[in-house]
Amino acid sequence: MDGGCSDDVTVEIGDEPHVLAVDDNLIDRKLVEKLLKNSSCKVTTAENGLRALEYLGLGSDKRNTMEGTASKVNLIITDYCMPGMTGYELLKKIKESSVLREVPVVIMSSENVPTRISQCLQEGAQMFMLKPLKQSDVKQLKCYLMKCRG
Repeated sequence: MDGGCSDDVTVEIGDEPHVLAVDDNLIDRKLVEKLLKNSSCKVTTAENGLRALEYLGLGSDKRNTMEGTASKVNLIITDYCMPGMTGYELLKKIKESSVLREVPVVIMSSENVPTRISQCLQEGAQMFMLKPLKQSDVKQLKCYLMKCRG
């Protein structure tokens, strides 16, 4: 890794916030990645919830420790509708983790379903955004990251 990681999740001004983007749709994943990179974010992508959990150290293989990984990610943005594990289930797993529960999670969906939105927000999602994401959405995320993590 780059060796310059601090132990907490704080983003200093000048540092690139690190975002984990989770979406099973390649085009949506690439769009989110491009928008985040345009806003000077470091981006790691995962094609499903299980891959995201593995990256975060919460996968079924518990041998990898969570210590190093938790400090690597400042925000997780995930699609709601994915095969295998929904974004809502991923959110619940993250919020159950003592190491990762403080990391903000944003849920995206192409469907505007009020009950789904409120369910995600009650479970601890920071925001619920409608797809396709726009640059203005990402600016809002970046602004939130710099304000709330600084």
